[in-house]
Amino acid sequence: MINIEYKENLDEEFYKIIDNEFNKYALKNKVVCNYTPFAFIAKEENKFVGIITGNSYYKEIHISDLIVVEEYRHKHIGSKLIEAVEEYFKDKGFENINLTTYEFQAPEFYKKCGFNIEFIRKNKENSKLNKYFLVKYI
Repeated sequence: MINIEYKENLDEEFYKIIDNEFNKYALKNKVVCNYTPFAFIAKEENKFVGIITGNSYYKEIHISDLIVVEEYRHKHIGSKLIEAVEEYFKDKGFENINLTTYEFQAPEFYKKCGFNIEFIRKNKENSKLNKYFLVKYI
């Protein structure tokens, strides 16, 4: 009998299994997965002011999180972090950078950074929770 349990945090061994299984399945389908996490950290005089995280895999780059500490917002740190990702991955064979954001977060910011809306998933109860799927081809 199969038992299923909920886990908040996974041990490193599970991440290795996941990575291995993704890569095996991709290779079976003649696709290179090459799943690689990344992070760029913004600091001012050794003080943390922002971070962008994500993963590169297949032919795309996915941004997971972009955070700028509140008192440092509106100082172009977020756009500099986006530019750092673009610069790092340019000429490495990737086709696009993609991400999701909610209406109350930053769809207009990402549009100013050159991202295009592919899709908006409407929330039935709260329009602030409309989810935007964005892409920027590189």
